[in-house]
Amino acid sequence: MDIDAWVWWLIGAVGLGIPLVLTAMPEFGMFAVGAVAAAVVAALGGGIVAQVLVFVIVSVALIALVRPIANRHRADRPRIATGIDALKGRQAVVLERVDGSGGRIKLAGEIWSARALDAELSFEPGEQVDVVDIDGATAVVM
Repeated sequence: MDIDAWVWWLIGAVGLGIPLVLTAMPEFGMFAVGAVAAAVVAALGGGIVAQVLVFVIVSVALIALVRPIANRHRADRPRIATGIDALKGRQAVVLERVDGSGGRIKLAGEIWSARALDAELSFEPGEQVDVVDIDGATAVVM
């Protein structure tokens, strides 16, 4: 049984689609589209040289055009702070006196250990402080 060239190109396209799904690397998808274009050329009777040229040209063109656009969109997207990064810059209320050696604050509805950024400063209960950093499980405030 002799399989036509266009079928082989479609099998290659599916083969390239598998790592696209598994690795989320869009380049594999662009190569898969190149393989589909080569399958079309093969189905229309184009020779192997034309098929390979179409595969290479379409794949490289997609990578050259799509990758910069995708990178630009990724860079323009606002970064959402999560975890301890989301706590930096927030305000907290002092529950127990905070100085350079320690204390307690209420931050984002939770009680945290805290210490003053400047060891010479101290904050009394009820005062509002700004969280400048998180050092382990201790909020550094000022």
